[in-house]
Amino acid sequence: MTTTGGFNSKDLLQQESDCTLPHLDLKVAQEIGAVATQIGLERNFGIEISIRFGDWEVFKAALPGSKQESDGWINRKANVVNLTNHSTMYERVKSEEDGVDWHQLNGVKDETHAIHGGGFPLYVTGEGFKGILLISGLPQVEDHKLAVEILQVFLNR
Repeated sequence: MTTTGGFNSKDLLQQESDCTLPHLDLKVAQEIGAVATQIGLERNFGIEISIRFGDWEVFKAALPGSKQESDGWINRKANVVNLTNHSTMYERVKSEEDGVDWHQLNGVKDETHAIHGGGFPLYVTGEGFKGILLISGLPQVEDHKLAVEILQVFLNR
């Protein structure tokens, strides 16, 4: 069953490339988090936002209407991106395209790793994978689209 909003793996990899940052540090993480928070508040999205450098959560916001269960989703999505350095949506779409069980292929359990949209890698020009932007609280396709939009808004300001 396809649950991926019509995405394909090639386009998702292009999104990751298009959202590459020129620089990433704590200040930039806070700025990205501020953009995410502003968009979420303006749209009345009950979402949780997290930015991580590895296992270090450097930004977190739980907006009105968000739920505590989002913490678990955020952690499970982060585990996927830390393992693969790709978006959770990419991993889901690629496994569907290839007809494989992602969890079995990677030797991990669904209880610890969620291939549900909303986990997006933060790449830095000349440095590669450096962090993760995580969104939880909307349907998975919308979580993914929002993460991409946040980075596009940040990069185009």
